[in-house]
Amino acid sequence: MSKDVFIVVEQVDGELQKVGIELIGVGRELADDLGQNVVAVLLGENIKDKCDLLIKHGADKVLYVDSPFLGTYTTEPYTKAVYEIIKSEEPEIVLFGASSIGRDLAPRVSARVHTGLTADCTGLAIDPETKLLMMTRPAFGGNIMATIACEDFRPQMATVRPGVMTALPSDDSRKGEVVEFPVELSENDINVKVLEVIKQTDKKVDITDAKILVSGGRGLGDPSNFSLLQDLADQLGAVVSSSRAAVDAGWIGKERQVGQTGKTVRPDLYMANGISGAIQHLAGMEESEFIIAVNKDVNAPIFKVADLGVVGDLTKIIPLLTEKVKAYKEEQSRI
Repeated sequence: MSKDVFIVVEQVDGELQKVGIELIGVGRELADDLGQNVVAVLLGENIKDKCDLLIKHGADKVLYVDSPFLGTYTTEPYTKAVYEIIKSEEPEIVLFGASSIGRDLAPRVSARVHTGLTADCTGLAIDPETKLLMMTRPAFGGNIMATIACEDFRPQMATVRPGVMTALPSDDSRKGEVVEFPVELSENDINVKVLEVIKQTDKKVDITDAKILVSGGRGLGDPSNFSLLQDLADQLGAVVSSSRAAVDAGWIGKERQVGQTGKTVRPDLYMANGISGAIQHLAGMEESEFIIAVNKDVNAPIFKVADLGVVGDLTKIIPLLTEKVKAYKEEQSRI
């Protein structure tokens, strides 16, 4: 009989990736609703010392596979290892991060175990009556939200967007079981060899890590006005982000997009400039700690979620705010 919620936790160069910790948090909620346990699955080389951290963040048990063939991610050995674990342990639910690794690994595993996969989820919950996993994701270009259930096959599988779920705080008092799972891997399992890893020196900004986001939308009127947002961001120690409209217009890169079809963010401060507040955008930022909205339209939906709203021309308001912040910082430096 299927049981327990399994979380496939990613590591890169021996370092645990944040999305795995986030998934343990939501996995804890799902498992508690089912009266089951959270089992973290960790693959890599010399990674046993990372297992205790997964227990502290909410896992009841960690199954790890340690092999030199798993040091750097390649599809086939990782797929074989996860498949062997699922075949042996028969989990009820298996969750992956919707990262480059998760998006490559999860569909191959689901095909091998003959079950479904709901990709790029933004919400997970247990139906109180059926006890099925309800997997919610954007559909039709983010215009609607679809909730999907896998009634007939196990495990129920999903990939989940990074930044959507909230990680549980580390609890040093938590105890759990750490077990090495044996998987026989050999050169025959390697159909692709990584000859060299070249790390990118101009690291792209990850808006999900930013504490302050200064975001712009169609209301900027012109792509050059993103420079106004960048000037303010420089003074605030913030990162510039964007709505989908500005990305679709080619004003800013896709990696800066907030929303259902972009990234989900939870900064301490989110400043929405010239963003109307369509539901697709709100879904990606409404959990921000404090939201400031600047818009010429007093009826813009963004004001319904904003803690502070300013009605006016952002091309005049933003430079004025930038000067005020700069003056305040100079004054503080003299004290």
